Amino acid sequence: MSETPYVSVLIPAKNEAGNLIPLLEEVRAALANEAFEVIVVDDGSTDATAAELRSLQAAGYPELRVLSHARSLGQSTSIHHAAQAARGRWLATLDGDGQNDPADLPKMLDLVRGSEGKPGGVKLVAGHRVNRQDTASKRWASRFANKLRSNLLKDQTPDTGCGIKLIEREAFLRLPYFDHMHRFIPALIRRHNGRMLVHPVNHRERGSGVSNYGNLDRALVGILDLFGVWWLIRRTRLDVTAQETEV
Repeated sequence: MSETPYVSVLIPAKNEAGNLIPLLEEVRAALANEAFEVIVVDDGSTDATAAELRSLQAAGYPELRVLSHARSLGQSTSIHHAAQAARGRWLATLDGDGQNDPADLPKMLDLVRGSEGKPGGVKLVAGHRVNRQDTASKRWASRFANKLRSNLLKDQTPDTGCGIKLIEREAFLRLPYFDHMHRFIPALIRRHNGRMLVHPVNHRERGSGVSNYGNLDRALVGILDLFGVWWLIRRTRLDVTAQETEV
C-alpha cells in the first residue's frame, strides 16, 4: 500500500470463521472512498479463521493486514497490538462476529474529519446500539454493567460495551493499557480531557458461531477493573494542560 491510510479498522477475532469474509467485504464497500487499512488480530483461534484470512489476502485484499496470537489474549490486548501497528490517524474498532455494521463508519468519520490535533477536537466517537440483537441474558448483563459503570465513572456513555468506536490513534496510545481496558475507553478518554461524541449505530445478529467475548462472567470479573478505573480517574491531574508563558 503506497497511500497512508486515514483510518485503520481494527478487528479482534477469536474463532470467527464464517463471519470475517462477509464482514471484510462490507468494510471495503463502506470505505470505498477512504484511504484505509484493516488489521485483523487472530486471537489464538482454533478454527479456520487463519485460513480464511490467508484466502482473502491471496485473492487480492491489499488493505488487509493480519496479526496473530499463539494463544488467546483477549480483546483489549488484541486492540492494543493492532493500534500499535496501525498507520491511520483514526482507529475504528469492530467486533469480528459481524454484529457491528461497517456502514456506520462513514458517518462517524464525518464527525471527526479535520479535528485531529486541534484543541477541543473530537478524540472519540462511541457507538450506541439502539436496537440490540443479543440474548436476553447478555442484554441484562450489559444493562447491569452499564448502570454500575455510569454511576461510578460518570463517563456520559450509554453503551460502553459497543464494539464499534472511532478513536484518534494518538489519543488511544496515551491511555493506560490493562486487560479489559477496551470496556473503559470513554472514561479513559475523558480522564485526559478528551472530547467525546456518542453516535447511534446499527446492531445485527451474529452471523455464525458463538460469542467468545463479553459474557456475563466477564462482566462480573470486570467489576474489579471498574473500581480500578474509578481510582485511576480520581488520582489523575491530566485533565488540565500546562500553558507555556512568554516573557
